[in-house]
Amino acid sequence: MIVEAIGIGMVISFLLMEWIGLSAGGLIVPGYFALFADHPDRIAVSLAVALLTYWVLRGISYVTILYGRRRFMAAVLIGYLLGGVCRLLVTDFWLLTYDLRVIGYIIPGLIANDMVKQGVWKTVFAVLLASILVRLILLLITQ
Repeated sequence: MIVEAIGIGMVISFLLMEWIGLSAGGLIVPGYFALFADHPDRIAVSLAVALLTYWVLRGISYVTILYGRRRFMAAVLIGYLLGGVCRLLVTDFWLLTYDLRVIGYIIPGLIANDMVKQGVWKTVFAVLLASILVRLILLLITQ
């Protein structure tokens, strides 16, 4: 089901970009979010880390020039590091039995990069819309 979710997510992301002009955090994000639709807490944590990554990117952009590949690499790297810090805090320090981890390693960075390009609300809307559509299609083809 992972392969199907990622494939459908890529198609939905592409169509959303072509028809509406909004990017859903890259091609793979909706597929992963659709797979974790039964864990909305993990989706919320991933979006929170993406937002934090966005703020860090905005802060860095005041002291250096970030655009294109540099911004993309910075977004992915910062998202990866903040996701790792989140995993560390949840599993090692708080010892929570509640699963509050980030989805994937580069997902927050991909979302944050699109937040910089098109705005926070448009990106969150596009990610959630595409993820819901992917989940609905997955439910239809697996039933």
